[in-house]
Amino acid sequence: MDDHELLGEVVYEPDPAFVESTNVAAFMREHGIESHEELIERTTTRVDGAPDSGIDWFWDEIIEYLGIDFYTEYDAVRDDTEGPQFTSWYPGGEINIAHNVLDRHAAIDSQNRNRVALIWEGEPGDVREVTFHELHRESNRVANYLESVGIGTGDTVALYLPMVPEVVAILYGCLKVGAIVVPIFSGFGTEATATRIADAEARVLFTADGFYRRGSEVYLKSDADAAIEEAGHVEHVVVYDRLGETPASESGSDTKAVDSTATGSVPWNDDRDATYESAIGAQPSTYETKRLGSDQESMLLYSSGTTGTPKGIVHTHAGVLVQCAKEIYFGFDAKPHDRFFWVSDIGWMMGPWTLIGNHTFGNTVFMYEGAPDHPEPDRFWKLIDRHGLTVFGISPTAIRALRKHGDEWVEGHDLSSLRLLGSTGEPWDPESWLWFHEVIGGGEAPIINISGGTEICGCFLMPMPTQPLKPCTLGGPGLGMAIDIVDFDGESVRDRHERGLLVARDSCPSMTKSLWSGDERYLDEYWSRFGDLWDHGDFAQQDEDGFWFLHGRADDALNVAGRKVGPAEIEGVLIEHDAVNQAAAVGVPDDTTGTAVVAYVVLEPGITPTDDLREELREVVGAEHGKPFRPRELLFVDAFPKTQSGKIIRRAIEAVHTGEDPGDLSSMENPEALEGLRDPD
Repeated sequence: MDDHELLGEVVYEPDPAFVESTNVAAFMREHGIESHEELIERTTTRVDGAPDSGIDWFWDEIIEYLGIDFYTEYDAVRDDTEGPQFTSWYPGGEINIAHNVLDRHAAIDSQNRNRVALIWEGEPGDVREVTFHELHRESNRVANYLESVGIGTGDTVALYLPMVPEVVAILYGCLKVGAIVVPIFSGFGTEATATRIADAEARVLFTADGFYRRGSEVYLKSDADAAIEEAGHVEHVVVYDRLGETPASESGSDTKAVDSTATGSVPWNDDRDATYESAIGAQPSTYETKRLGSDQESMLLYSSGTTGTPKGIVHTHAGVLVQCAKEIYFGFDAKPHDRFFWVSDIGWMMGPWTLIGNHTFGNTVFMYEGAPDHPEPDRFWKLIDRHGLTVFGISPTAIRALRKHGDEWVEGHDLSSLRLLGSTGEPWDPESWLWFHEVIGGGEAPIINISGGTEICGCFLMPMPTQPLKPCTLGGPGLGMAIDIVDFDGESVRDRHERGLLVARDSCPSMTKSLWSGDERYLDEYWSRFGDLWDHGDFAQQDEDGFWFLHGRADDALNVAGRKVGPAEIEGVLIEHDAVNQAAAVGVPDDTTGTAVVAYVVLEPGITPTDDLREELREVVGAEHGKPFRPRELLFVDAFPKTQSGKIIRRAIEAVHTGEDPGDLSSMENPEALEGLRDPD
């Protein structure tokens, strides 16, 4: 597809009765807003003659509308005297995330007190339900423990934990005392974990003996110990007993050199380590949550950089709470009966986003511990059927993998409880998007395809459930998000329907206040290209019907003979071929065109790589995009290096091909895939 050709036909039209029932429609009725276009204008632009319009109006209005509870009312919506780069939101206000998502729901007079906050299923099939009252008591115990070891406002606490219910109590307990939560993905190894602990200077680490993955026990404590030894700083380690293991020793002062993988035991240091039960279980179940300034740091979320160390992204209590709540309420149409499942980990942005956004309204979150295809490829469909899940979010890569198993794995499972689907992380291909919509959603559940990032703990782009959809679209700007598409000179090309760079023309409450490492890298990463425009780094385009699409990362763009195309566009053509399961396109130096395309392909099971197939696939790309974009090389491999959230790490592929340094690879799930790239067919 060229710059003016996007995926053309509307395939989903929401039922009028459904539209009228949505939260966003109710908001529009209350404010006399007639159309979606007017809604975006009113929430992002100061409209002449309309005092109830603009960024400041919207972010002020939704505080009361969504029932966000400030202990002390703020003095102003924001203070942007230092520019959009350093906007202070809700100055003068006092708030706490934990009060809003937990305390008020667990109050004696609350109708949510005995509602289920969490439904959890472990990979072996064990199930637990936790009410708001129970979660509140457990979070209070965590808060009391933290204060007992000297943790208070502004101290950092690291979470290196699997997806078990206790991780939620720990998250909220940290927020109660004003500690800054540092979630670390449980699939990380020693180096990635150590890097984050060292940068954050965490004094307390919560971890576990291990977790279950594809039927095996994965041990975590030894990796945690190795990371602590490398990073330093950690004074207290609390170990949750997920696998039923007993600490190697609770007497003596030496670390026991126990091979956890061989013996099933965990290494132990009595001077530093404590079981979760002994540290938390005896603590009082009451605690008075701290009142914190609106801009008090709440979480330090790490995003892997292309080079150098991962970026520590600083979020605040007011900002994260308001953004997550707004998106769940309007974009995902939060209803009291919802059971919300997003495939993620507490170590990724979508983990806290899911919890905070849903629990603001006293709704139920579903959590799953294990692999999507264990013991068979229908595990997710069984979960939806068994627990009556209503909202299901997942990455496009994961859907592509599940689709390849065939419709027969979906048949026989009742998925009629689903009313909305969600996705994020990367561009879609049309076939997989349609399969998700039609086979999983029954053609009736809209796909709320969102894009934003760790930097805002939320979304720049997201369709409302009231909108029609084209395959792969992201709808358009989210409510209150002043988003545009510009060329390399910073001029808007959105209404010209040209591909350009996705930017934010204004701040939003959840935009990172800076990076943990300091303002210099923050300004360089996001504000150096255009000055007062936030440069998000994605290629985007709006079609003539107003639908927005992404074309991948701008730093991944392939500049061939002076013309730029996103890797996702090359990959989309290849994936449409019946023989291709997955594809990745990268750019390599070329004497003639400056850059040449090299494509790597994973074939469908049973398909044999041949030179004829290789040439056929090259010609398919050339026919679609033009001869300059026909891959100079097309290589067959068994797997791609991917992040734990399913994104293909193109820079790692490119680095293998060119022999360059790939930069930070701490988020890679399958480093063994690099060896396959070095020896392709």
